[in-house]
Amino acid sequence: MRDEVRAVADLGRTRVVIVGGGINGIATLRDLALQGVDVVLVERADFASGATAASSHMIHGGIRYLENGEFRLVRESVRERNDLLRTAPHFVRPLQTTIPIYSTFSGILAAPLRFLTHRSGRPRERGAFLIKVGLVVYDFFSRGGREVPKHRFAGRRRTRELLPELDPRVKYSATYFDAGVRDPERLAIDVLLDGLAAHPGAHAVNYVEAIGLTDTGVRLRDRESGHEFELGADVVVNATGPWADLTNGAFGMATRLTEGTKGSHIVLDHPELLAATGGREIFFEHEDGRIVLIYPLRDRVLVGTTDLAADPAEPAVCTEDEVDYFFALVRHVFPGIDVDRSSIVYRFSGIRPLPRHGDLAPGFVSRDYRVEIAERPGRAPVLTLVGGKWTTFRALGESLSDKVLARLGAPRVAGTLGRPIGGGRDFPADRETWMAQHLPGQTAERRAVLFERYGTRAAAVAAELESGPDEVLLGGALSRRELGVIARSERVVHLADLIFRRTDLAFAGRVDAEAVAVLAAALAPALGWDRARIGREVDDCLRALGVHGADLGPMAPASR
Repeated sequence: MRDEVRAVADLGRTRVVIVGGGINGIATLRDLALQGVDVVLVERADFASGATAASSHMIHGGIRYLENGEFRLVRESVRERNDLLRTAPHFVRPLQTTIPIYSTFSGILAAPLRFLTHRSGRPRERGAFLIKVGLVVYDFFSRGGREVPKHRFAGRRRTRELLPELDPRVKYSATYFDAGVRDPERLAIDVLLDGLAAHPGAHAVNYVEAIGLTDTGVRLRDRESGHEFELGADVVVNATGPWADLTNGAFGMATRLTEGTKGSHIVLDHPELLAATGGREIFFEHEDGRIVLIYPLRDRVLVGTTDLAADPAEPAVCTEDEVDYFFALVRHVFPGIDVDRSSIVYRFSGIRPLPRHGDLAPGFVSRDYRVEIAERPGRAPVLTLVGGKWTTFRALGESLSDKVLARLGAPRVAGTLGRPIGGGRDFPADRETWMAQHLPGQTAERRAVLFERYGTRAAAVAAELESGPDEVLLGGALSRRELGVIARSERVVHLADLIFRRTDLAFAGRVDAEAVAVLAAALAPALGWDRARIGREVDDCLRALGVHGADLGPMAPASR
């Protein structure tokens, strides 16, 4: 049994057990740890591997939520976006977003009906007037603590100058700023590490599942060793997102709280499409009324997303029909650019943690959150989180933590708004000078890689790398000593944890079968793997890469 799991098993009891290691469960752990509350988080797979890993890489105020009348959520989302630009600048940065517009007044009559009934009906295009009204309201919500510029409009001629590959039928464009998150899984790990460092009574274990409730707390199973044990608790939090009802079912509680929808994306290595975006996200309404995006991310292009009914009991995968849909939307906006499957380096899909919504159109289902409380007289109550979105994880964690604190009778002694996250602490205005001062023993290429991956935490990592002999791997994307650092400090259990979530190697299509074998062999000493275990890890990782549509032929040049 792993040391961290043994430590949790030996506790016997804690104040709070959080089930679910996505960004919302992690944020709740951090908040409770800052209050000095003993808390244990358990995740049945890897941290940030579920819905958290399937995001559109956006940190946004949710301009389209205005159409739903969700003004509280928009206000909160804009505040949280601005806060993350300040507290996590190593991962969250302003994102220029442009909406191509085909008409002037379309949608004016349909919009009030959509607002009042929340039914999509026949798709109605949103024209320039309607989009202008929405952006003016959006700017109003963004007015406090402004971190991004106000929106601006352009006519046909200026739009063609800015984006010459756009559909010539486009009459206007509207440009505003939100934010993008470059590595959402790494941001989640930073939040987790901050939480664990905040209080010695805070613990988190991956690959441990909650299999039932007991009179005193929960029953847990280490999925690696099969060992089962009980952990007493005063409060149990179900933060398993789209799997909340399934988790409650394992607890012996029949609930019907969630009804998530599947969202898929593809990642393209397509220089022509990348250049056509002009370095900005293209965010628009497709012909079916679905809001979709074409998002330049480093030297790749992310295209998404769908909104389809999904069964959380089944794995979410990006289908060939969805790929065809993505190609159609690219042609809709950039008709002169050819895209095909040869450009796909990665595809992924996840289930949104939406509340049960019946026949309400998916686009109108609230992205807000709430907490359902199941009181259990004489035993720990179960607080089930319903809903939530990436952007609002800090506020959600604070709100959920407050409900837990109320049941514990414990005070709030610290807040998280404005608190720097991980490598965002003491973030420099001049990155090159900082890297030269704090990473002097690294090559220029490795300095850039380490700073991109860790932010200001790179200084501590570099010190460990320079404490002994090292060897770069995959063209400088990693090194042998760095693999040991990641394995020890970031709770790596499987090779896939490293390739999919501790780096962007899989996402950007920068790993092939040979690289997988190299990384497995280099990681083995840190995790005590023998030759048989190395073989299993390689096979499992290659299988997972195949599911995600990775090209396992010759590897592209490595980065980050």
